[in-house]
Amino acid sequence: MGKMKIYFHNNCFDGLASAAVFSNFYLNAIKKNCQFVYQGLAHRAGQLFLDVQFDGDENAIVDFKYSSDPRLNWWFDHHQSAFLSREDELHFKADRSGQKFHDPAYRSCTKFIHDMLKEHFGFDSGRLMDLIQWADIIDGAQFRSAQAAVELQESAMKLMMVIEGVRDHDKICRLITEFQQKPLDEIIEIPWVQDAFRPLYERHLLSIDIIRRNAQYADGTIFFDVSGHDLEGYNKFIPYYLFPQATYCVGVSLSSYRAKISVGSNPWSPNPRTHNLAVICERHGGGGHPVVGAISFAPEEIEEARSIARKIAGELRSS
Repeated sequence: MGKMKIYFHNNCFDGLASAAVFSNFYLNAIKKNCQFVYQGLAHRAGQLFLDVQFDGDENAIVDFKYSSDPRLNWWFDHHQSAFLSREDELHFKADRSGQKFHDPAYRSCTKFIHDMLKEHFGFDSGRLMDLIQWADIIDGAQFRSAQAAVELQESAMKLMMVIEGVRDHDKICRLITEFQQKPLDEIIEIPWVQDAFRPLYERHLLSIDIIRRNAQYADGTIFFDVSGHDLEGYNKFIPYYLFPQATYCVGVSLSSYRAKISVGSNPWSPNPRTHNLAVICERHGGGGHPVVGAISFAPEEIEEARSIARKIAGELRSS
């Protein structure tokens, strides 16, 4: 029995869904007798792959930046800022394995993987289509309204909250397996998932009030700093729920492993977006998509993060 190790974007619905779709393909089309091992990856300041072992018989990365490590066999990503360096990008372009894919035009990595597996390997992931469609809605912010994104009526939205809020590695990885075996309406009813959801939902309601008290809106842009609160993993649509007239949002938060600037655009804005937010974040060592991006700093660099966040908010407001 060989070991397939899959590295995925941790605490992210699209990251877990990507791992589930790729696992389903690998198990059914490549190697039926296989042990799957999962490891979540998080954006942070410094070298992202310093402590990544790539110790599977085969190794894959989904929904995360590229690594030129020769032990990486499979890679799928849809972020504009997918490469840590120009050398990594050239390494990817020179790859002839037929097992590494990148396209920033996709809203979600899950849908991208589904399409690449169908086009290049003739594999149909249709039995997971509900998961694939919800990953595309969530990662592409294709909700009907800010209310739908924040009020969490759908099972997928509740699972998004669990995924973003749970810090237990085994439970997060267990969801990747559940995604392959059960519909989302059944997964949300699993007792440990419900036990995780209830306090996270209470915290969600509290976070709406915290962001309301710490946010300032001016000239089309929201700025808030919640680094003094335990708000890692808050719902990123709350600012637009509170300030529907906004076009952009810049937020600062703090966790045990990073200080983070989040830069986003309102999917329901009455005014068009005119900035590529990935480009803005790349200037400061971050990245993302044209419509949303982030920058990570070491926790002790919180003052620098605050200063840069204010400058970005000023740039967006001046436009």
